[in-house]
Amino acid sequence: MDKRSARRGYEGVVAVVPITVPYVRYSIRTAHWFLARVLAELIRASGIDKASIDGLCVSSFTLAPDTAIGLTQHLGVSPRWLDHIPLGGASGVVALRRAARAVQCGDAQVVACISGDTNHVDSFRLTLSNFSSFARDAVYPYGAGGPNASFAFLTANYMREFGLERADFGKLCVAQRDNALRYPQALFKRPLGLQEYLDARPIAEPLRLFDCVMPCAGAEGFLVMSADRARSLGLAAVQVLGTIERHNSYPDDPVQVRGGWAMDRDDLYAQAGRGPQDVDLMQAYDDYPVISLMQIEDLGFCQKGEGARFIREHSFTWDGNFPFNTSGGQLSVGQAGAAGGYLGMIEALRQLTDAAADRQVAKAQTALVSGFGMINFDRGLASGAALLGRA
Repeated sequence: MDKRSARRGYEGVVAVVPITVPYVRYSIRTAHWFLARVLAELIRASGIDKASIDGLCVSSFTLAPDTAIGLTQHLGVSPRWLDHIPLGGASGVVALRRAARAVQCGDAQVVACISGDTNHVDSFRLTLSNFSSFARDAVYPYGAGGPNASFAFLTANYMREFGLERADFGKLCVAQRDNALRYPQALFKRPLGLQEYLDARPIAEPLRLFDCVMPCAGAEGFLVMSADRARSLGLAAVQVLGTIERHNSYPDDPVQVRGGWAMDRDDLYAQAGRGPQDVDLMQAYDDYPVISLMQIEDLGFCQKGEGARFIREHSFTWDGNFPFNTSGGQLSVGQAGAAGGYLGMIEALRQLTDAAADRQVAKAQTALVSGFGMINFDRGLASGAALLGRA
């Protein structure tokens, strides 16, 4: 694309050192422990001392009663720039774009972007019960609660309106499981076949077991700094080519079939000077497969309503013709709370620094990371995307 955005670019700023704290199904540890662990690993892997981290972005659902400011005391850090980003699946993109601007304008030199949550036996239910007053008031009188009912509503509407079949969503889930088998941190270690997907037990029609993300505990993180500093430290770096975020998009749509990406994708591609045809791999937030498809459409890989055809014409494995969620995505790795919003970002950083081991996409130069979060009864409120390039 030759049309450039009028917005200032992100030249001179890079993301480095993708870190994952191994996921576990349940943990007796706190979110503080997981966030501290990821920060410690960032320090170790980067070779910088803790005092040099003067910026901090934090995302977590189970950190309460603390927020980012309380966490600074737990971690023993004194940042001069601090952000708390409670945006769920959009957290990774938003953290990157805000940290990049902080570095670019000199408010911080090194920003640690960290996200993590614990998962006690009952913590997910407690999180849901206090997630949103709007959602609670809308669905509890009908005996429903949590995201399964909301996403069943969105999925059923999408299928009716655009002619999708369960096997279309199944193809995405099966491909992601194939990718996850090559990712050591994935909690799902067994292959998934399409028939097994179709025959799985119902959860909330039309959703069945493998359509639904599995809560777990874990953490993800990365550093944002100047390209010069990363070079001096000998760190493999990834360029920030462009970012967007949008909240409460299309509020007049009766049922959500699109997100903020559709509003701002032209700006995203203009910032980067690249288009959908230049993207070598896509990492999308995927707590339910309908949201993966919504992002594929809204970010311009096909027109709205053409998602079924797009799925049927493409493979989505790491070595296929549309590499998608190459670590397996949350549907096969697990959802470590707000860290689920970092999973795709971390995988994109690994892919663009040749650190993806035996799921490495050949000759990958450009990655698109897309985020979606904060389901509020009938729609997700937060959306964002970032284009990243090999340095």
